[in-house]
Amino acid sequence: MAAGPGRPSGQALRIVHLSDPHFGTVVPAVEEALLATIQSLAPSLIIISGDITQRARRAQFAAAGRFVAALAPLPVLAIPGNHDIPLYNVLGRLMRPYSGFQRTFGPELEPAYEQDGVQVLGFVSAPRWRHKHGDIRPERVTARLRQFESPTALLRVAVFHHPFDYVEEQDRRNLIRRHEELARRLAAARVDLVLGGHIHDALARTTEHRYPGLERPFVIAQAGTALSWRIRYRTPNTFNLLTLQAAAGEMVVERWDCEPTDERHQFRCVTRDRFGRADDGWTLHFGR
Repeated sequence: MAAGPGRPSGQALRIVHLSDPHFGTVVPAVEEALLATIQSLAPSLIIISGDITQRARRAQFAAAGRFVAALAPLPVLAIPGNHDIPLYNVLGRLMRPYSGFQRTFGPELEPAYEQDGVQVLGFVSAPRWRHKHGDIRPERVTARLRQFESPTALLRVAVFHHPFDYVEEQDRRNLIRRHEELARRLAAARVDLVLGGHIHDALARTTEHRYPGLERPFVIAQAGTALSWRIRYRTPNTFNLLTLQAAAGEMVVERWDCEPTDERHQFRCVTRDRFGRADDGWTLHFGR
């Protein structure tokens, strides 16, 4: 498990959560603005929750690699999405579905990170036999959460590409398969925060909205597309800034948007949701 450099105990961990940059459809001015914004925020970790490329082509992964190199020395935890598996190269899809991703980000498809009492675990929800819809066996999720149980982790974060929640009803079909069973298992394993993307629409709220009655509600935060021109009508290019205070059981999820009408392509914080943890799970303290 990777860990960042030592920091004072109890200090908040700041994470930039990006999703769906879709290199191959990137708006160059937005990429320049995003790099400048991340560097100014100086987070401890950058998470990219899949669909890093548009068609898993070598040149697209090379562009993603240059983007990550420009963020050095900030650590990056990335997982593949369905667009990171070849679509038209059938042989590559069957035999080496993640080769482009691994060439850029290293051999680990499900990376782990721990620092300041926060544990982050990546999960691959984009199997080679499904191009679009997400799927992962609930038993494998449970086994991995048990494998990485840590006596020093006070707050657990799980990263998937496919969503556990949605805003627009048309996105119900995009929920990860077996999402209700997965949500129950994540709650039972005391996961505090689940990150995702895929639908290019941002969201931050507790599971009480979509999964009422869980034994321990957690927070779901999804990011829109960070860089692509393939935006949703209600969500421009955007990313999340997470501030996690593990010892205090607090988290703040900020949404940073790059408005299409802004000729200078500057990212700004447009919403801020603060969540708190009690023995029976997470609740929203205040939002917007």
